[in-house]
Amino acid sequence: MSKVYENATSALEGILSNNMTIMAGGFGLCGIPENLIIALRDSGTTGITAISNNAGVDDFGLGLLLQTKQIKKMISSYVGENKEFERQYLAEELELEFNPQGTLAERIRAGGAGIPGFYTKTGVGTLVAEGKEHKDFDGETYIMETGLKADVSLVKAWKGDKEGNLIFRKTARNFNPMMATAGKITVAEVEELVETGELDPDQIHTPGIFVQRIIVSKDLEKRIEQRTTQPREGA
Repeated sequence: MSKVYENATSALEGILSNNMTIMAGGFGLCGIPENLIIALRDSGTTGITAISNNAGVDDFGLGLLLQTKQIKKMISSYVGENKEFERQYLAEELELEFNPQGTLAERIRAGGAGIPGFYTKTGVGTLVAEGKEHKDFDGETYIMETGLKADVSLVKAWKGDKEGNLIFRKTARNFNPMMATAGKITVAEVEELVETGELDPDQIHTPGIFVQRIIVSKDLEKRIEQRTTQPREGA
């Protein structure tokens, strides 16, 4: 059965339900599965627990799902670019589980590797550690963090083949590879789709066994969150 779907809407058909947990790759606006996020918004799915480094911006990325109030909880590291996120959280309309960025990445990696939990020094003595198990190793205190898994992982790759093998490019190789392993179902959005066998096996970051569905990105938009410029001399 082919893993390749015609578009984002068909790729999500039959795998969405209310109150599900979804991982979405990306760092800021780099490497986000933008077409899949739009299709998720248009599906009307509600009560989502979203696991993502951040929530995009107000009118792009996961910010689109915050606008429609389809997300009930965010498990994130950084949320500073989204005013609607801030408003909903301060108004107690949105649950938030903050994670140090490295801890979030490792929790996702652990979930994909079948590791239920691990100890880390990061967060000891802060709000992050409240309610978590503490344990001493060699005279140092650590807290236990649990692995994260999702009902559906949405990832974005530069190139893929028809078996779902994926290659990520530069900064977009951030949370995407770990999330691809941590979803019960993983849907990949790729910029370029090639025939099976065309990718150099030594360059593949995510083996196709982790990917169930794949689409080719349409109408890509390369946004920059904050553009800083400096006047040219003599201009």
